Amino acid sequence: MQTAVIRFPASNCDRDAAVALEKVTGRKPLMVWHRETELPAGVGFVVMPGGFSYGDYLRAGAIASRSPIVRDIKAKSKRGLAVAGFCNGFQILTEAGMLPGALMRNKNLKFVCRPERLKVESSNSRFTQKYDAKSEVTFPVAHHDGNYFADKDVLSRIEKGGQVLFRYAENPNGSLNDIAGIVNEGGNVFGMMPHPERAIDPMHGGTDGLDLFKSILETI
Repeated sequence: MQTAVIRFPASNCDRDAAVALEKVTGRKPLMVWHRETELPAGVGFVVMPGGFSYGDYLRAGAIASRSPIVRDIKAKSKRGLAVAGFCNGFQILTEAGMLPGALMRNKNLKFVCRPERLKVESSNSRFTQKYDAKSEVTFPVAHHDGNYFADKDVLSRIEKGGQVLFRYAENPNGSLNDIAGIVNEGGNVFGMMPHPERAIDPMHGGTDGLDLFKSILETI
C-alpha cells in the first residue's frame, strides 16, 4: 500500500512524517508537491505535515488549504481516502473544511514547544484502535496557533459523535474541552496539533506515536 506526504512552502515536518511512515510500512512514501493537481495512483493514506506553510500568512494553513493537491485530497476523502494532519496539517484540514472548527492563537499568545501528556479519549477509531481507551501518551507540541475552537452546536455534535480522539492532560493553549485531536464524521480524516511523527524513536524521547500510524495503516 502506497502512502504520501504533501509538501508545502515552509513545511518543516514532512521528513519526520516520511520517516514515521517508512518505519511502519517498510516503504518510502511519495513526497507530493502542493502544486500537483492529483494524487498519484494507488495512494491509500495521506499525511499533511507540520510546519509553517506560507509563513502562516493570513491565518495558519489558510493559503495552503487552497492548493490544487488539497482540492483533490478533499474530493477523494469524501470517497474514503484516509488523511491525517499534524500541527499545521490540522490547521490546513480545518481551513479546507475537511474537519470542523478552527485553530486560533494560543490563549497565552506564546509559542509552546515541549512534550505534552495526552489522554486517549477513544480507541474506537481507525487512528486509535491500538491504544487503550483512557490511557495516556506523550507527544511533542510546537505551535503558536493551536487553540481549538468551535461554536456551541459544532462542539456539541463532535462530542456526542465521539469525534474527539485525544485531549490534553494539561491544556497548553486554551483549546475548548482540552481537545488535542479530532476525526471527521466518516472516521477517515484526522487532525491533531501534537506531533505523533516525532514520537517514534526511543532516542527522541519515546515511541507513543507509532501506534497511531500502525492503527490507521492496518485498516487500509
